[in-house]
Amino acid sequence: MNFIVNGHPVWLILLITFLVSFIVTPFAKKVAFHVDAVDYPNKRRLNNVPMPDLGGLSVFAAFLVGYMFFGQGNMQMLSILIGAFLMILMGMCDDIKPLGAKIQFIFQIIAALVVVFYGHITLDELTVLGFNFYFSAPWSYLITVLLIVTIINTINLSDGLDGLCSGISTIYFLTVSIIALILNRAGGLDIILALIMSGSILGFLVHNFPPASIYLGDTGSNFIGFMIAIISLLGFKTATFQSLIIPLIILGTPFIDVLFSIVRRGLKKQNPFTTPDREHIHHQLLKMQFSTRSSLLIIYVVNVLFAIVSILYAIGYTDYAIALYISLMVLFLFIVLKTDILFHHHKKED
Repeated sequence: MNFIVNGHPVWLILLITFLVSFIVTPFAKKVAFHVDAVDYPNKRRLNNVPMPDLGGLSVFAAFLVGYMFFGQGNMQMLSILIGAFLMILMGMCDDIKPLGAKIQFIFQIIAALVVVFYGHITLDELTVLGFNFYFSAPWSYLITVLLIVTIINTINLSDGLDGLCSGISTIYFLTVSIIALILNRAGGLDIILALIMSGSILGFLVHNFPPASIYLGDTGSNFIGFMIAIISLLGFKTATFQSLIIPLIILGTPFIDVLFSIVRRGLKKQNPFTTPDREHIHHQLLKMQFSTRSSLLIIYVVNVLFAIVSILYAIGYTDYAIALYISLMVLFLFIVLKTDILFHHHKKED
Protein backbone atom coordinates (compact mmCIF):
# COMPACT_ATOMS: atom_id res chain seq x y z
CA MET A 1 0.00 0.00 0.00
CA ASN A 2 1.43 3.37 -1.04
CA PHE A 3 1.20 6.04 1.69
CA ILE A 4 2.54 8.80 -0.56
CA VAL A 5 0.02 11.03 -2.35
CA ASN A 6 1.15 13.68 -4.83
CA GLY A 7 4.67 13.25 -3.48
CA HIS A 8 3.58 13.96 0.11
CA PRO A 9 3.23 11.52 3.05
CA VAL A 10 -0.38 10.91 4.05
CA TRP A 11 0.41 11.65 7.71
CA LEU A 12 1.79 15.09 6.80
CA ILE A 13 -1.35 16.05 4.84
CA LEU A 14 -3.55 15.01 7.76
CA LEU A 15 -1.35 16.70 10.36
CA ILE A 16 -1.07 20.11 8.64
CA THR A 17 -4.78 20.38 7.88
CA PHE A 18 -5.69 19.14 11.38
CA LEU A 19 -3.50 21.76 13.06
CA VAL A 20 -4.79 24.63 10.90
CA SER A 21 -8.43 23.75 11.59
CA PHE A 22 -7.80 23.17 15.29
CA ILE A 23 -6.01 26.52 15.68
CA VAL A 24 -8.44 28.57 13.57
CA THR A 25 -11.64 27.28 15.22
CA PRO A 26 -11.39 29.53 18.34
CA PHE A 27 -11.13 32.55 16.04
CA ALA A 28 -14.22 31.32 14.14
CA LYS A 29 -16.07 31.32 17.48
CA LYS A 30 -15.19 34.97 18.05
CA VAL A 31 -16.27 35.91 14.53
CA ALA A 32 -19.59 34.09 15.00
CA PHE A 33 -20.41 35.95 18.21
CA HIS A 34 -19.28 39.25 16.66
CA VAL A 35 -21.64 38.95 13.66
CA ASP A 36 -24.38 37.23 15.72
CA ALA A 37 -24.13 33.94 13.82
CA VAL A 38 -25.36 32.21 16.94
CA ASP A 39 -27.68 29.25 17.48
CA TYR A 40 -29.99 30.33 20.30
CA PRO A 41 -31.91 27.70 22.32
CA ASN A 42 -35.49 26.96 21.28
CA LYS A 43 -37.92 24.05 21.33
CA ARG A 44 -36.31 22.47 18.25
CA ARG A 45 -32.71 22.82 19.38
CA LEU A 46 -30.83 20.51 21.70
CA ASN A 47 -28.47 23.20 23.00
CA ASN A 48 -29.30 24.93 26.28
CA VAL A 49 -26.97 27.91 25.77
CA PRO A 50 -26.22 30.13 22.76
CA MET A 51 -23.80 28.31 20.46
CA PRO A 52 -21.65 29.97 17.78
CA ASP A 53 -22.07 28.75 14.24
CA LEU A 54 -19.54 29.41 11.46
CA GLY A 55 -17.40 26.42 12.42
CA GLY A 56 -17.30 25.73 8.70
CA LEU A 57 -14.96 28.69 8.33
CA SER A 58 -12.16 26.84 10.13
CA VAL A 59 -12.75 23.74 8.00
CA PHE A 60 -12.66 25.86 4.84
CA ALA A 61 -9.51 27.68 5.98
CA ALA A 62 -7.73 24.38 6.60
CA PHE A 63 -8.98 23.10 3.25
CA LEU A 64 -7.48 26.10 1.45
CA VAL A 65 -4.14 25.74 3.26
CA GLY A 66 -4.10 22.03 2.51
CA TYR A 67 -4.81 22.66 -1.15
CA MET A 68 -2.06 25.30 -1.41
CA PHE A 69 0.50 22.92 0.11
CA PHE A 70 -0.57 19.59 -1.35
CA GLY A 71 -3.09 20.20 -4.16
CA GLN A 72 -2.78 20.46 -7.91
CA GLY A 73 -4.08 23.21 -10.15
CA ASN A 74 -6.35 22.48 -13.10
CA MET A 75 -9.70 23.51 -14.54
CA GLN A 76 -11.58 20.95 -12.44
CA MET A 77 -10.02 22.20 -9.23
CA LEU A 78 -10.78 25.81 -10.07
CA SER A 79 -14.45 24.96 -10.62
CA ILE A 80 -14.50 23.12 -7.27
CA LEU A 81 -13.01 26.14 -5.50
CA ILE A 82 -15.63 28.44 -7.03
CA GLY A 83 -18.46 26.10 -6.04
CA ALA A 84 -17.04 25.69 -2.53
CA PHE A 85 -16.79 29.46 -2.11
CA LEU A 86 -20.45 29.83 -3.14
CA MET A 87 -21.42 27.29 -0.47
CA ILE A 88 -19.39 29.14 2.17
CA LEU A 89 -20.88 32.50 1.15
CA MET A 90 -24.43 31.19 1.18
CA GLY A 91 -23.87 29.35 4.47
CA MET A 92 -22.45 32.41 6.20
CA CYS A 93 -25.40 34.55 5.11
CA ASP A 94 -27.83 31.88 6.34
CA ASP A 95 -26.05 31.50 9.70
CA ILE A 96 -26.19 35.26 10.27
CA LYS A 97 -29.75 35.78 9.01
CA PRO A 98 -31.66 32.67 7.85
CA LEU A 99 -32.31 32.54 4.11
CA GLY A 100 -35.33 30.94 2.53
CA ALA A 101 -35.12 27.39 1.21
CA LYS A 102 -35.54 28.64 -2.38
CA ILE A 103 -32.51 30.93 -2.12
CA GLN A 104 -30.41 28.11 -0.69
CA PHE A 105 -31.46 25.80 -3.53
CA ILE A 106 -30.52 28.46 -6.08
CA PHE A 107 -27.02 28.79 -4.61
CA GLN A 108 -26.62 25.01 -4.52
CA ILE A 109 -27.75 24.64 -8.12
CA ILE A 110 -25.40 27.41 -9.29
CA ALA A 111 -22.46 25.74 -7.50
CA ALA A 112 -23.37 22.43 -9.14
CA LEU A 113 -23.67 24.05 -12.57
CA VAL A 114 -20.20 25.58 -12.19
CA VAL A 115 -18.53 22.19 -11.70
CA VAL A 116 -20.65 20.61 -14.44
CA PHE A 117 -20.11 23.17 -17.21
CA TYR A 118 -16.82 24.78 -16.17
CA GLY A 119 -15.12 21.80 -14.52
CA HIS A 120 -16.71 19.20 -16.84
CA ILE A 121 -17.46 16.94 -13.87
CA THR A 122 -20.49 14.88 -14.89
CA LEU A 123 -21.99 11.47 -14.29
CA ASP A 124 -22.03 9.84 -17.73
CA GLU A 125 -22.02 6.17 -16.77
CA LEU A 126 -23.07 4.17 -13.74
CA THR A 127 -22.55 0.51 -12.86
CA VAL A 128 -25.09 -1.05 -10.50
CA LEU A 129 -24.91 -4.77 -9.71
CA GLY A 130 -23.17 -5.48 -12.99
CA PHE A 131 -25.56 -3.42 -15.10
CA ASN A 132 -24.16 -0.40 -16.97
CA PHE A 133 -26.22 2.73 -17.41
CA TYR A 134 -25.10 5.46 -19.82
CA PHE A 135 -26.25 9.08 -19.69
CA SER A 136 -25.82 11.60 -22.49
CA ALA A 137 -26.40 15.36 -22.42
CA PRO A 138 -28.62 16.93 -21.25
CA TRP A 139 -29.56 14.03 -18.94
CA SER A 140 -26.02 13.65 -17.61
CA TYR A 141 -26.02 17.35 -16.63
CA LEU A 142 -29.41 17.09 -14.95
CA ILE A 143 -28.53 13.91 -13.04
CA THR A 144 -25.20 15.34 -11.88
CA VAL A 145 -26.77 18.57 -10.60
CA LEU A 146 -29.53 16.60 -8.88
CA LEU A 147 -26.97 14.30 -7.24
CA ILE A 148 -24.86 17.21 -5.96
CA VAL A 149 -27.84 19.11 -4.55
CA THR A 150 -29.24 15.94 -2.95
CA ILE A 151 -26.00 15.11 -1.17
CA ILE A 152 -25.55 18.71 0.03
CA ASN A 153 -29.00 18.72 1.63
CA THR A 154 -28.59 15.22 3.04
CA ILE A 155 -25.45 16.28 4.89
CA ASN A 156 -27.05 19.57 5.92
CA LEU A 157 -30.03 17.76 7.45
CA SER A 158 -27.72 15.40 9.35
CA ASP A 159 -26.24 18.28 11.35
CA GLY A 160 -28.54 17.93 14.36
CA LEU A 161 -26.28 16.71 17.16
CA ASP A 162 -22.90 17.70 18.55
CA GLY A 163 -20.24 16.09 16.37
CA LEU A 164 -22.71 14.26 14.15
CA CYS A 165 -22.22 15.88 10.74
CA SER A 166 -18.48 16.38 11.23
CA GLY A 167 -18.05 12.81 12.49
CA ILE A 168 -19.90 10.97 9.73
CA SER A 169 -18.26 13.21 7.14
CA THR A 170 -14.82 12.33 8.51
CA ILE A 171 -15.71 8.64 8.28
CA TYR A 172 -16.67 9.20 4.66
CA PHE A 173 -13.48 11.03 3.67
CA LEU A 174 -11.21 8.58 5.50
CA THR A 175 -12.99 5.60 3.92
CA VAL A 176 -12.59 7.09 0.44
CA SER A 177 -8.88 7.57 1.20
CA ILE A 178 -8.46 4.02 2.51
CA ILE A 179 -10.14 2.48 -0.55
CA ALA A 180 -8.00 4.55 -2.90
CA LEU A 181 -4.80 3.56 -1.07
CA ILE A 182 -5.77 -0.14 -0.99
CA LEU A 183 -6.41 -0.07 -4.73
CA ASN A 184 -3.17 1.87 -5.35
CA ARG A 185 -5.11 4.79 -6.88
CA ALA A 186 -3.22 7.52 -5.03
CA GLY A 187 -2.76 9.85 -7.99
CA GLY A 188 -6.28 11.18 -8.42
CA LEU A 189 -7.68 14.54 -7.37
CA ASP A 190 -10.32 12.74 -5.30
CA ILE A 191 -7.81 11.13 -2.93
CA ILE A 192 -5.89 14.34 -2.19
CA LEU A 193 -9.13 16.24 -1.57
CA ALA A 194 -10.43 13.44 0.67
CA LEU A 195 -7.27 13.52 2.79
CA ILE A 196 -7.31 17.32 3.04
CA MET A 197 -10.97 17.26 4.09
CA SER A 198 -10.28 14.49 6.64
CA GLY A 199 -7.65 16.49 8.47
CA SER A 200 -9.63 19.73 8.20
CA ILE A 201 -12.75 18.25 9.80
CA LEU A 202 -10.86 16.27 12.46
CA GLY A 203 -9.25 19.47 13.73
CA PHE A 204 -12.69 21.05 14.04
CA LEU A 205 -14.21 17.90 15.58
CA VAL A 206 -12.03 18.37 18.67
CA HIS A 207 -14.10 21.50 19.40
CA ASN A 208 -17.37 20.03 18.10
CA PHE A 209 -17.39 16.69 19.96
CA PRO A 210 -19.85 16.61 22.89
CA PRO A 211 -20.00 18.88 24.76
CA ALA A 212 -19.48 21.06 21.70
CA SER A 213 -18.29 24.65 21.97
CA ILE A 214 -19.10 25.53 18.33
CA TYR A 215 -21.31 24.25 15.52
CA LEU A 216 -20.53 23.78 11.85
CA GLY A 217 -23.54 25.87 10.92
CA ASP A 218 -24.87 25.91 7.38
CA THR A 219 -21.49 27.36 6.43
CA GLY A 220 -19.85 24.04 7.21
CA SER A 221 -22.57 21.52 6.41
CA ASN A 222 -23.20 22.92 2.92
CA PHE A 223 -19.48 23.10 2.14
CA ILE A 224 -18.84 19.57 3.42
CA GLY A 225 -21.86 18.20 1.56
CA PHE A 226 -20.63 19.85 -1.63
CA MET A 227 -17.17 18.31 -1.23
CA ILE A 228 -18.63 14.86 -0.53
CA ALA A 229 -20.66 15.07 -3.74
CA ILE A 230 -17.68 16.24 -5.79
CA ILE A 231 -15.32 13.60 -4.42
CA SER A 232 -17.94 10.91 -5.13
CA LEU A 233 -18.09 12.06 -8.76
CA LEU A 234 -14.31 12.41 -9.07
CA GLY A 235 -13.77 8.96 -7.61
CA PHE A 236 -16.08 7.54 -10.21
CA LYS A 237 -14.46 9.48 -13.06
CA THR A 238 -10.91 8.45 -12.12
CA ALA A 239 -11.82 4.78 -11.63
CA THR A 240 -11.04 4.91 -7.92
CA PHE A 241 -14.22 2.91 -7.38
CA GLN A 242 -16.03 0.24 -9.37
CA SER A 243 -19.10 2.46 -9.42
CA LEU A 244 -20.55 5.56 -7.82
CA ILE A 245 -22.57 3.30 -5.52
CA ILE A 246 -19.56 2.52 -3.32
CA PRO A 247 -18.92 6.03 -1.97
CA LEU A 248 -22.65 6.57 -1.52
CA ILE A 249 -22.96 3.42 0.60
CA ILE A 250 -20.64 5.08 3.11
CA LEU A 251 -23.37 7.69 3.65
CA GLY A 252 -25.93 5.02 4.46
CA THR A 253 -26.95 6.46 7.83
CA PRO A 254 -27.67 10.07 6.76
CA PHE A 255 -29.37 8.93 3.54
CA ILE A 256 -31.67 6.54 5.40
CA ASP A 257 -32.41 9.20 8.02
CA VAL A 258 -33.38 11.73 5.34
CA LEU A 259 -35.52 9.11 3.56
CA PHE A 260 -37.34 8.40 6.82
CA SER A 261 -37.85 12.15 7.31
CA ILE A 262 -39.39 12.58 3.86
CA VAL A 263 -41.75 9.62 4.35
CA ARG A 264 -42.63 10.64 7.93
CA ARG A 265 -43.48 14.21 6.97
CA GLY A 266 -45.32 13.03 3.88
CA LEU A 267 -47.53 10.79 6.02
CA LYS A 268 -48.31 13.81 8.17
CA LYS A 269 -49.04 15.83 5.01
CA GLN A 270 -46.19 18.21 5.82
CA ASN A 271 -43.64 19.71 3.48
CA PRO A 272 -40.80 17.15 3.63
CA PHE A 273 -38.09 19.75 2.96
CA THR A 274 -39.11 22.78 5.01
CA THR A 275 -40.95 21.29 8.00
CA PRO A 276 -38.50 20.61 10.84
CA ASP A 277 -39.13 18.04 13.55
CA ARG A 278 -37.40 16.13 16.34
CA GLU A 279 -37.87 12.58 15.08
CA HIS A 280 -34.49 11.94 13.43
CA ILE A 281 -32.41 8.90 14.34
CA HIS A 282 -30.37 10.84 16.89
CA HIS A 283 -33.56 12.15 18.49
CA GLN A 284 -34.84 8.57 18.80
CA LEU A 285 -31.66 7.51 20.58
CA LEU A 286 -31.98 10.44 22.98
CA LYS A 287 -35.60 9.43 23.67
CA MET A 288 -34.28 5.96 24.56
CA GLN A 289 -32.31 7.67 27.36
CA PHE A 290 -28.92 7.46 25.66
CA SER A 291 -26.70 10.43 26.41
CA THR A 292 -25.65 12.81 23.64
CA ARG A 293 -22.19 11.24 23.52
CA SER A 294 -23.53 7.66 23.57
CA SER A 295 -26.06 8.46 20.82
CA LEU A 296 -23.28 9.95 18.74
CA LEU A 297 -20.98 6.96 19.21
CA ILE A 298 -23.77 4.54 18.27
CA ILE A 299 -24.32 6.41 14.99
CA TYR A 300 -20.56 6.48 14.41
CA VAL A 301 -20.38 2.69 14.81
CA VAL A 302 -23.26 2.14 12.37
CA ASN A 303 -21.64 4.49 9.86
CA VAL A 304 -18.30 2.70 10.24
CA LEU A 305 -20.10 -0.55 9.43
CA PHE A 306 -21.47 1.04 6.25
CA ALA A 307 -17.91 2.14 5.48
CA ILE A 308 -16.72 -1.44 5.93
CA VAL A 309 -19.42 -2.57 3.49
CA SER A 310 -18.04 -0.20 0.88
CA ILE A 311 -14.44 -1.31 1.50
CA LEU A 312 -15.37 -5.00 1.23
CA TYR A 313 -17.29 -4.32 -1.97
CA ALA A 314 -14.43 -2.31 -3.44
CA ILE A 315 -11.80 -5.01 -2.83
CA GLY A 316 -13.98 -7.78 -4.21
CA TYR A 317 -15.49 -9.40 -1.10
CA THR A 318 -18.99 -8.90 -2.44
CA ASP A 319 -20.69 -11.70 -0.49
CA TYR A 320 -19.43 -10.39 2.84
CA ALA A 321 -20.42 -6.85 1.85
CA ILE A 322 -23.97 -7.91 0.96
CA ALA A 323 -24.34 -9.94 4.18
CA LEU A 324 -23.25 -6.98 6.33
CA TYR A 325 -25.44 -4.59 4.34
CA ILE A 326 -28.51 -6.81 4.85
CA SER A 327 -27.73 -6.95 8.58
CA LEU A 328 -27.64 -3.18 8.72
CA MET A 329 -30.97 -2.97 6.92
CA VAL A 330 -32.49 -5.35 9.47
CA LEU A 331 -31.12 -3.12 12.22
CA PHE A 332 -32.81 -0.08 10.69
CA LEU A 333 -36.07 -2.03 10.35
CA PHE A 334 -35.85 -2.80 14.06
CA ILE A 335 -35.31 0.91 14.79
CA VAL A 336 -38.38 1.80 12.69
CA LEU A 337 -40.56 -0.68 14.57
CA LYS A 338 -39.34 0.32 18.02
CA THR A 339 -39.23 4.10 17.68
CA ASP A 340 -41.27 7.04 16.37
CA ILE A 341 -38.99 7.65 13.39
CA LEU A 342 -41.82 6.85 10.96
CA PHE A 343 -44.97 6.21 12.97
CA HIS A 344 -45.92 7.61 16.33
CA HIS A 345 -46.34 4.85 18.89
CA HIS A 346 -49.04 5.67 21.43
CA LYS A 347 -47.77 4.79 24.86
CA LYS A 348 -50.10 3.03 27.22
CA GLU A 349 -51.09 5.05 30.23
CA ASP A 350 -50.63 3.51 33.67
